[in-house]
Amino acid sequence: MKILLITPLLLQDYLSNFDSRTKAYLHKIVARGTYHRSLSLPIIAAVTPKKHSITIIKKPYNKIKIDETADIIGIRTTTSDCYYGYKIADEYRKKGITVVIGGWHASALPTEAKQHADSVVVGEGEESWPQLLEDYEKGELKPFYFQKRSTPAEKIPIPIRKISKGFLPAVQATRGCPYQCEFCAETIMNYRKNFRARPIENVIKEIKAMPGKDFIFHDASLTINPDYSKKLFKELIPIKKSFFCNGNADTLARDDELLKIAKKAGCVGWLIGLESISQQSINSIGKKTNIVERYTKAIDKIHKHKMMVQGSFVFGFDGDTLDVFDRTFNFVEQSNIDMPDAMILTPFPSTPFYMRLDKENRLLTKDWRLYDYRHVVYEPKNMTPDELFDNTKDLFQRFYKFNTLTKRVIKSYKLGLAPFVSTFLQNLTMASLEMKKVEIVDS
Repeated sequence: MKILLITPLLLQDYLSNFDSRTKAYLHKIVARGTYHRSLSLPIIAAVTPKKHSITIIKKPYNKIKIDETADIIGIRTTTSDCYYGYKIADEYRKKGITVVIGGWHASALPTEAKQHADSVVVGEGEESWPQLLEDYEKGELKPFYFQKRSTPAEKIPIPIRKISKGFLPAVQATRGCPYQCEFCAETIMNYRKNFRARPIENVIKEIKAMPGKDFIFHDASLTINPDYSKKLFKELIPIKKSFFCNGNADTLARDDELLKIAKKAGCVGWLIGLESISQQSINSIGKKTNIVERYTKAIDKIHKHKMMVQGSFVFGFDGDTLDVFDRTFNFVEQSNIDMPDAMILTPFPSTPFYMRLDKENRLLTKDWRLYDYRHVVYEPKNMTPDELFDNTKDLFQRFYKFNTLTKRVIKSYKLGLAPFVSTFLQNLTMASLEMKKVEIVDS
């Protein structure tokens, strides 16, 4: 069979200010060196029987041409791009071509996705996708495929990579997260409750075969099992590649050995979901691993071991008041975070946070195109929706004013060449973005 696997890109980039041609060019060039692509479709391609032909497409949805010679179309959706995925699906089905939808959003709302597909893959697909193809060949395609178990760690395949030149390849050493924070989209996929670590030899084999000298770990966190990560990092030392990974501030604040080995292995920086400087807000979402008073210690230790820190902050928790924005800016300045981000709390469908807000009648819209961390889609408790948007936008702009950005980049020079270059490029990327309310255009 001829199978096309599609990830639709948004028709318009909600963040980027493309009014300036120079600014747009800068954003495109720099971002290619700092962004990575999802592993979902390359993993699905890897478990597809070799007798079938596979093509992976990732383009703006209005540039995807309908291929009437295809037998099956597989579409991966996230919440903010599902609208466009559904439009593509509808066009293919009009031509009589079988459409299968999977991914985060389809797993959260499979009944909705089924309105636009012949079949929906819910959750993991390493075992259910080959079964779907077998059923299709028999003429017995089922409307839904729910994998009966989490894919065993040793059976998570090496992705078939279709990566454009310049984009960072990604690796997944572990799968799942045991913490299940109320707002986190990780809770959508049931398997995320089952934390698994792949055999280290499998991960090393995959990394050795990847092109280039840089990559990113696509794990929820490499501090969930520090002993595993230390063993993995030790095996990475002779490979001499550079990488980024996610980690938790609490573990990084107290595990010097992990940081030391990570640096030797080639770690350039850590992305930390700090979320909030309010312990009350942290407690309200059930993120037991974040102790605000340990944030500065974690950042200092990462810097001591010559690695950069990307710190993400989310605004709109029920405990947030308007003073949280100034307090966060002051914290970022004092703690010397190398690349901060300011996002609006987003209640993704089927997360505990979404279900609570829906029950409380606080959702303002279910237009999934606005569920992108940059729009306010619910009623906050201690500020208006406009105040939440305007203050988050203002904070983001304050983070990336020329003087503030320059000072941050200059300070990173003491971390060494690789962290300095990464800090420079990533700050330029962020500076080329602009939060703005947009009018949704259907065309």
